[in-house]
Amino acid sequence: MKQKITAIIPTLNEEDFIEDAIGSVSFADEIIVVDSFSTDKTVEIAEKNKVRVIQRKFDNFSNQKNYAISKAKNDWIYILDADERIPVELRQEILNAMENPNDIVGFNIYRKFYFLKIKISYGGWQADKVIRLFRRDRCEYNGNLVHETINFNGAIATFKSKIDHYSYRGYDHYVNKLNLYASFQAQELYENKKRVNVFLITLKPPFRFFVHYVIRRGFLDGYPGFILATLHAFGVFTRYVKLWLLYKNEK
Repeated sequence: MKQKITAIIPTLNEEDFIEDAIGSVSFADEIIVVDSFSTDKTVEIAEKNKVRVIQRKFDNFSNQKNYAISKAKNDWIYILDADERIPVELRQEILNAMENPNDIVGFNIYRKFYFLKIKISYGGWQADKVIRLFRRDRCEYNGNLVHETINFNGAIATFKSKIDHYSYRGYDHYVNKLNLYASFQAQELYENKKRVNVFLITLKPPFRFFVHYVIRRGFLDGYPGFILATLHAFGVFTRYVKLWLLYKNEK
């Protein structure tokens, strides 16, 4: 029996991306936009495209997605970030899988990452995969504040085709995104009683650069590979500075 899909798109000020994102999941039987009270035209554009819009104050990525899942009508959920696009080949794989998913409870999908309008093929990005299609009764986001993953009970398959991921919209946007993630990661570390030490704040950032740029061959992506490795090393540094500040503010 063919399974129906609810596609969920989390948004915050995505007016430049939301219409194409909705079009990307037009094959779904239901589309929900869960919006974090955008101040631009995101909601207006979504409503014009005749999708269901619900709004919830953002606290973290896991809670936002789990909330939207609880509002879905169908058993199968597809989560699409507003900066992701589903190519024709992947769309067909998804539809074929829903004809008879058998004992599968979710599907991993690899992502093609684009930075400075260039496809990034190294630096670890080539191994970037996420569970995007899953059964709501067997899978749930794990509660992490950032880089949330899915806890699942059952078998997970992997699609051959990839999602196109256009995370970079400009240098300032990307740095702001890394800064937000660093804040969430610092908060998680703080809540878990992790402390800052000399190794973490002085050696881990350059080590992160070395991993992305040398070990994972980011240098083969040219200048974009160097910039990405540098930015993510800085993201690690920022995370531990923010953690240090959380402890400092206790005093």
